[in-house]
Amino acid sequence: MSNTSRKLSSDEVSALMEGLQSGEITANSGLNNDVEVTDFTFGSDNLELLGDYYALRLINERFARLVRSIFLPMIRLQPKINPFPPEVKTYDEYSAGLNSFMSLNTSRIDELRGSLLLVLEPSFISVLTNCYYGGKLANFPSAKAEFTATEDRIIEIVSDGISQCLETAWKDLMPITIKHQSREINPQFATLVESSDSVIICSFVVQLPNVDSASFDIIYPLQTLKPIASLLRSRVQSDIINDDSSWRERLEKSVLNVPLPVSAILSEPSVSLSNLIQFKEGDVMNLPPVDGVDFFVNDKLLFNAEIGETNGQVAVSLKNRL
Repeated sequence: MSNTSRKLSSDEVSALMEGLQSGEITANSGLNNDVEVTDFTFGSDNLELLGDYYALRLINERFARLVRSIFLPMIRLQPKINPFPPEVKTYDEYSAGLNSFMSLNTSRIDELRGSLLLVLEPSFISVLTNCYYGGKLANFPSAKAEFTATEDRIIEIVSDGISQCLETAWKDLMPITIKHQSREINPQFATLVESSDSVIICSFVVQLPNVDSASFDIIYPLQTLKPIASLLRSRVQSDIINDDSSWRERLEKSVLNVPLPVSAILSEPSVSLSNLIQFKEGDVMNLPPVDGVDFFVNDKLLFNAEIGETNGQVAVSLKNRL
């Protein structure tokens, strides 16, 4: 049986080198001429430092689950958020695909000594603002050049919530602290990195019923993540996140925050109709001795109480629950 895989002999190596030097053998001899071949220099590919982004993909998937709690109180429903695989481009290439009017929020990651950029669409901000203040979930025209003060407040709430969710999602890999730096509306003024520097783009799609899907991007400069390249190549399996509250806990928290009106009745005297007709401004009605106070919650009697005073104000002291 012949062995088809063997090393070249010294004579064969010498003949090969002579052929290359004389030009009889070219570097692409034996290749299909229809196949496009490009030059490659080993070590010149920056993406090799980050491997297959496995850890970053896990972070994005965990973040997509956590960030739903930020949009739920605004649009009053649980949105479906899907992360796209991380993509690498130069910052100039990414900026070229943006509109001239966007919400660009720059923050700093102290532990990595780098920055990140949160990019929100104006149409998404309009939808969140309208729903947050009681409006319906609907599309809005995006023909405007600046955000209102109300929309700026919504952007602040969303960006702060996203930063907290990102910090939680990164806990399995490493603890990070995200601090807000600046906000811009024109991509030309958002100085994240130089235009020729590479960035890692993490995009998320928010699916909403009866309206167009919205999206937002989180941009990491490649230089920011290079120091933890080995961690990004790791297969993160630990689960140390302890503040991802369950649906039941969030429901209980929401129910306990429902406001209820309370009232206390000091006395309910009786008076004849003839005396009531004779009442005039300035008359004083004597009340019988008060033996306990009825304390109501949403017009339902719940406690017996006593009248009192605290810090110079009239108060009631709850004695026993009925």
